Amino acid sequence: MDLTFSGFWTQLTANPLLALTVALTLGVILVNGWTDAPNAIATAVVTRCISARAAILMAAVFNFLGVYLMTLLTPTVAQTIAHMVNFGDDSHEAIVALSAALFAIVVWAVLAWAFGIPTSESHALIAGLTGAAIALHGNLGGVNFQEWVKVLYGLVISVVLGFVLGWLICKIVVKVFYNTVRQKTERFFRYAQIAGAAGMSFMHGAQDGQKFMGVILLAMLLSNGGAGGQSFRMPTWLMLLCSVVMALGTSIGGKKIIKSVGMDMVKLEKYQGFSADLAATVALLFSTVFGIPVSTTHAKTSAIMGVGAERRLSAVNFGVVKDMAMTWVLTFPGCGLVGFLMAKLFMWVF
Repeated sequence: MDLTFSGFWTQLTANPLLALTVALTLGVILVNGWTDAPNAIATAVVTRCISARAAILMAAVFNFLGVYLMTLLTPTVAQTIAHMVNFGDDSHEAIVALSAALFAIVVWAVLAWAFGIPTSESHALIAGLTGAAIALHGNLGGVNFQEWVKVLYGLVISVVLGFVLGWLICKIVVKVFYNTVRQKTERFFRYAQIAGAAGMSFMHGAQDGQKFMGVILLAMLLSNGGAGGQSFRMPTWLMLLCSVVMALGTSIGGKKIIKSVGMDMVKLEKYQGFSADLAATVALLFSTVFGIPVSTTHAKTSAIMGVGAERRLSAVNFGVVKDMAMTWVLTFPGCGLVGFLMAKLFMWVF
């Protein structure tokens, strides 16, 4: 299969269904930009270490680097997503079901964004694909539960590891700088937090970028009569395209999520923001190296809670935490159901 941009464009203009699938995928990436990407830069912005505009530009650059470098190192996250469901041998029905799953993700994510609650496009992607595969097969035969287990592992790892590392790193920082005058540390933690936000953006690209670009390449393969589940080498033009779309999404709706994550959940100081960013980055790096698809939202918000708990448990606004937890809990059945219904509708229409 030709993975050059010219080859991709030729396929796109010749196959309207592929064009629809790619458009929906880019729509999902756009939504990801305004719901997930702001989590990476939220703490640095609300602690006034960097302006929102500069943070968005930084996030775009490091999202791209995360996608490119981590994909070269280990593309297993993308492969896990590709192997999670089987859309069957009928290429037409397969790409219709894939389009329906992507449409379901856009609908679900926009609803969550409208309420200002961070959502996980990673889990929405998994739920939407699963619902569409069930609709296509009429049973659970299209779901690979060996790969699905990794999602459950990731759910636990991102929450527990993010919280524990947030608490531990913040505790260490407090101990190290205990006898240092607060004003003397401001400059250090300002730049340290910018570096931490860059690291978070890098790992966001490594996790979420792999997942959604893998979907575009899967769509190209299915439209050419291939089977799902193959390994792909992601072309640079695709990484750049998706990074730009993600940055555009962040600029459209990022400020609302930045406020929800960085200000409403727990009031942060610079050293706390740095601790949360570092903790989340380490948790995401661990998960990515071992090929476990996790939610960047889970990792970052859990790290923020851990940082808040280091001072006192009451510092965490559990009202916001409860709202987000309910969104996460509802994502799998909710987006899965929407994916199922959309797949049935799309297969009837197309």
